[in-house]
Amino acid sequence: MGLADKACQSLPKGSPPLDKQQAAELHKAISDWALNEAEQTLTREFKFKNFYQTIEFVNAVAWIANQQDHHPDLEVSYNRCQITFTTHSVGGLSENDFICAARVDALFD
Repeated sequence: MGLADKACQSLPKGSPPLDKQQAAELHKAISDWALNEAEQTLTREFKFKNFYQTIEFVNAVAWIANQQDHHPDLEVSYNRCQITFTTHSVGGLSENDFICAARVDALFD
């Protein structure tokens, strides 16, 4: 089962984040995303032809985020959207970040 086929799990506050090795292993499936081990984030920038396409994409990302109850930080401008995932309840990265990143990739590819 690929990451995009999985569903996010509720993680209680205080659950441990992924360690560097676990994050690196999951990152292999979403290599277009930047893995920032120091800040414990996943980030990717998406580019579009116009504002309408950008907002259409942002709305689809919002739908995924609400469906999975895992919400990214979004930076949106005319023809681009930067998405950053992290799991605040664990203070770092969780499998949920990688699942949502894979689902977003499926929209774009």
